[in-house]
Amino acid sequence: MKFFVIGDEETVLGFHLVGIDGEIVDTPEQARQSLENAVQQSNVGVILITERIADGIRADVNLYFYKMPVPLIIEIPDRYGAQEERGTIRDVIRNAIGVHV
Repeated sequence: MKFFVIGDEETVLGFHLVGIDGEIVDTPEQARQSLENAVQQSNVGVILITERIADGIRADVNLYFYKMPVPLIIEIPDRYGAQEERGTIRDVIRNAIGVHV
């Protein structure tokens, strides 16, 4: 299974240097289309998407994240760093399955 990254130019180019394919997106519509295309590729097992891009298409990200076991969608910081208001992994688990850990 392959990794695929969706994000700004610097993030995608950085991952490309280590052999990970990706797509540079500038608008929510481009991000939505890129995510849909990546999900449909049977060889993509993990999708990395920058937090800011994911926030612009939150409903789409959540739909795939909570409804599909594969590919795994992981939100990563972009070149500006992590967003301060981001929840922890505990928050994600609590929202996904309703169990406190």
